[in-house]
Amino acid sequence: MSARVVTLAFSGVEAVRVDVQVQFTRGDPKFFLVGMGDKAISESRERVRAAFVGMGLSLPARRIIANLAPADLPKEGSHYDLPIALAIMAAMGIVPPDALEGWAAVGELALDGRITAVTGALPAAVAAGGMGLGLICPEACGPEAAWAGETRILAAPSLIALVNHFRGTQVLSPPEAGQMLDGERVPDLRDVKGQEHAKRALEIAAAGGHNISFIGPPGSGKSMMAARLPGLLPPLTAEELLQTSMIHSVAGLIAKGQLTRARPFRSPHHSASMAALTGGGLKAKPGEVSLAHNGVLFLDELPEFGTQALDSLRQPLETGEVVVARANAHVRYPSRFQLVAAMNPCRCGHGGPGKGACGRAPRCQTDYQGRISGPLMDRIDLQVEVPPVTAADMALPAPSEGTAEAAARVAQARRLQSDRARASGREGVAVINSLAEGDWLETIADLEASARALLSRAAEAGGLSARGWTRTLRLARTIADLEGVESIRRVHVAEALIYRRVAPGVASAVTPAALT
Repeated sequence: MSARVVTLAFSGVEAVRVDVQVQFTRGDPKFFLVGMGDKAISESRERVRAAFVGMGLSLPARRIIANLAPADLPKEGSHYDLPIALAIMAAMGIVPPDALEGWAAVGELALDGRITAVTGALPAAVAAGGMGLGLICPEACGPEAAWAGETRILAAPSLIALVNHFRGTQVLSPPEAGQMLDGERVPDLRDVKGQEHAKRALEIAAAGGHNISFIGPPGSGKSMMAARLPGLLPPLTAEELLQTSMIHSVAGLIAKGQLTRARPFRSPHHSASMAALTGGGLKAKPGEVSLAHNGVLFLDELPEFGTQALDSLRQPLETGEVVVARANAHVRYPSRFQLVAAMNPCRCGHGGPGKGACGRAPRCQTDYQGRISGPLMDRIDLQVEVPPVTAADMALPAPSEGTAEAAARVAQARRLQSDRARASGREGVAVINSLAEGDWLETIADLEASARALLSRAAEAGGLSARGWTRTLRLARTIADLEGVESIRRVHVAEALIYRRVAPGVASAVTPAALT
């Protein structure tokens, strides 16, 4: 007697088909699990045995072999309990042999036969639908799996409920998708007094999806402005929502199937390890860079992070994905995020001239900022110096413009980018300016002669690397989009160069006249 049930193995956010093959043979009544499973899978035997006892059943007094095929694919997790139990019941004749055709199953078993929640229900449902299968999952995972669209979902509270459903005595209803939440309320940009230059840079960063860093003494409003960036960003598109939610599903961050169109905002502590930032650990879980996919990664006190951890961000910042390497597999996670960093000018926080200035300046300042490698800083498009907020600033009334007004300008600039891409037949491609490259960047640049001359002069003076040239061009394109003009003018390039903090030798190229 034998039976087969389809289940899924996870590799990042991708799900791979696995066949659970069960066979009863003659010999000692033992239960063998084969197929390169981890510790959680080897313990499935006892959970399945106890769940059968909870239903008033017992395993047959035969030699039971459960094979997870393909055998050379590493498998981990407790979601194999349910397909193993279903395959055994099908071989015993408890479930009609053809009832499980057209279904994949994931779920962990409690000792009393209940089916408990597992992570990854959404990517499992998407993968099952792509294979032309429905998905059997725990009742608690039903609202999450139902977001997969046309995939048939069967969400059961227990094994006995599944048996009754397949026998036709108690039919289970399809689950409804969970709620779409608005997300947490984002603080208003109107709360920030003064710092008009920094707020302008934040708006530019939001409009083009550019990386930005704030450098200034404690209390100058760096973290306040970073926390207000999500309010300037447009909501997730349907495609971005699915991508982000699948990562959060694998990480177990979706509660009751509730999704949100608000962009992720992740703010790890500076003690975070490299594995915590980029992913890894025992089961190669997604890290902060992947949990921030299509959103914002905020790194406060940037120089306090480990050097190795910071440099591990260079690959995902450039490629939009991170690869967690293992001896027997490579796990890929998407990680297209917008980096926002904040840092003090030196360890004491008061580097530079003025009252309370650091007594070890400029060496303290140089040593502290030197913890951040040049290649990482080269990937940050806007490097903004934030001066202290004065008493005069605090005495001013609240600014007339806040998040709503700035967000409207950001939305208009993003519509320009989207319309430009649509007119060129680039639908479905990431079209924000920070991702433009190659021929597409040359197409959208449209530099006026004076603007190109200024950019060339800055590059010749040694203030721009090849990457810096590209990122300055992207930044100037965004500044022009905020003004609603098609051509990039000299003033746009000049402002972009200021934010890039070019070398002192290039300062003469960016004169006040260039900004007029």
